[in-house]
Amino acid sequence: MSTSVDAEQAWQDLQRIRVPQERVYDEIERCAHDDAGATYTTAGIMWVFLAVSGLDLPRWAFWLVLTAYVTLLGSLAVIYNRRTRMRLHRSRHSWRSFATFLAGMAVTAVTILASGALVDWLALPFGSLIQATVSAGAFLLFVGPANRWAVSSLRDRAARASLKETNR
Repeated sequence: MSTSVDAEQAWQDLQRIRVPQERVYDEIERCAHDDAGATYTTAGIMWVFLAVSGLDLPRWAFWLVLTAYVTLLGSLAVIYNRRTRMRLHRSRHSWRSFATFLAGMAVTAVTILASGALVDWLALPFGSLIQATVSAGAFLLFVGPANRWAVSSLRDRAARASLKETNR
């Protein structure tokens, strides 16, 4: 038993489905390209933490500053996650987003350690400020292109998934 298919109606149905999906991807890509507030806030919080941690603080004060740093980063993540307007089940996280996260951690950690070692080796005055500035700068230089790279494949991945479902 085969059912006759009206080609024009099928095309309209496809467009009715595709257009909202394309708008969702446009919104996700726009947020990845334009929403620099979280990036700059994270870099600022990291800069303050690194600058303060270079001071000669008592042990309890260091742990207090570390707790405040982790709390601020966590609340920033919650706030910006709630601000995201649209989500699709395929657009939440991909291997690229996990790779970006891990690479960002590695770049930031290496920059912090290398700049700290360089400041100590050169015995520079205000070393924690130099270390904080270099590390926050490296973070900012890495995050923008990395986020765009992580989001760039969403549209292609969804198209491949829908094509795979169609071929079944």
